Amino acid sequence: MSIETLVLLGVSVYMLIMIGIGVYASRGSKSLTDFTLAGRNMPLWLCSVSIFATWFGSGTMMGAATAAYEGDRLLMLAEPFGSALALLLAGLFFARILRRTRRMTWPELIQARFGRLAGTISSGADLLSSIIWLGGILFTFGILLESLTGAPMAVGIIGGLLVVVIYTMIGGMWAVAITDFLQMLIFLAGMFILLGAVLYQAGGWGAMAASLPEHSFRAIPLQHSMKEWVDTIHIFMGMGLAAVASTTTIQRALSARTEQVARDSFLVAALLYTTVGLVPLMLGYSARVLLPDLADPNAVLTDLAMAYLHPVFAAVFIGAILSAIMSSSDSILLGASTIISTNLLPLVKKHPDEQLRFRVARYSIPVVAVISTYVAFNANRVVEVLIDSVAVLLAAVIVPFIACFWWEKANRPGALASMLTGIVAWRVAAAFEMEFPPDFFGFCVSAVFMVVVSLATQKSDPPRPLTDIDGNNVELADRV
Repeated sequence: MSIETLVLLGVSVYMLIMIGIGVYASRGSKSLTDFTLAGRNMPLWLCSVSIFATWFGSGTMMGAATAAYEGDRLLMLAEPFGSALALLLAGLFFARILRRTRRMTWPELIQARFGRLAGTISSGADLLSSIIWLGGILFTFGILLESLTGAPMAVGIIGGLLVVVIYTMIGGMWAVAITDFLQMLIFLAGMFILLGAVLYQAGGWGAMAASLPEHSFRAIPLQHSMKEWVDTIHIFMGMGLAAVASTTTIQRALSARTEQVARDSFLVAALLYTTVGLVPLMLGYSARVLLPDLADPNAVLTDLAMAYLHPVFAAVFIGAILSAIMSSSDSILLGASTIISTNLLPLVKKHPDEQLRFRVARYSIPVVAVISTYVAFNANRVVEVLIDSVAVLLAAVIVPFIACFWWEKANRPGALASMLTGIVAWRVAAAFEMEFPPDFFGFCVSAVFMVVVSLATQKSDPPRPLTDIDGNNVELADRV
């Protein structure tokens, strides 16, 4: 049996298993809270694994390996180090208070403190970010199947997307979390099998590292110019700070059984991400030595697998990449559908009942998926797409998001000024092609207007307290 046939057979069986898990999990999805937040009853082990598997998707596996192969220092900082920082910050400073509010989404909290318009802008920004992120992941799936089987990229994108849509629509958060656990086991096994084979072929990591160009492992800029340092800080501001304000992150905190579970899950996931996330970098570096003339660096991991693994183990590794892709895709789809049903539906129909919100949450999943395919067909490198996906969050959302929880003087005019000026500054900087990163420039402007306008309007528009789902003031003690 050829490896192409073996891969297609394995992928087909894998897809059927994922759909079966969705059907099994659907028994626990009888309400909107069950469907979107697993009934707020997710234990530590499952919550931690789900966070890790969601974030440790194709951006880390294939994107980080590609960045290491090409020697792109900034993209290697983004994955895994920037994302690990986002998980650490979410666990330390936001998870407990988010779970305490018992809300469905984080834009609800923005709306409670800063008004409906601020909540709507936040919802739109999060939805746009999710669509771009999913597009990058689908691009990876298309590249994967195209490099292995020669099938057109569109076939891989549409086929993989269809399966993810089906099991996410059927089972909701429980299906997402359970499949995340299975997917994590598969991609951990696949990565370490490939790493062992590659290092054995090269005579160990020491021999491999000695063959790499000078400064290959340098994290700080080689040239201490202002631009180099700004670009470095920008990576951590986007992937490490702005990404905290994404529904795929916050939905796990809201789904956790307790505040302590919410906090600890993020800390465990951050530790896993920092350590396991080094493996794709090591594989990318290895490919620079073993396969120096690849036609398409986006396919570096699959090319390594085809070159150095037995067909059976190669199929296992392809399943690992597939698992990483699907574990991110399902979470993004569920998060986007929750934003639509909770935050955007009331703009069309006032006071929708829970059954209508439940139906909208379920049936908006394929709509988001279809829109994301447009991004997939226009992508070039997956890590760049991930960075683009957090640009709107950095420029327009993260400042009001932090202020919502950590600055009692933040008010509605300050938040609106922060969001609107951040967006304008971001787009103007991009239009004039400034050397300073446009979304980072938007963030700086957003922060200034948040502080200045809030302080100037304290009397005319007093700050509102942070409230829970019942409208009661949230206790702010023990937030860290």
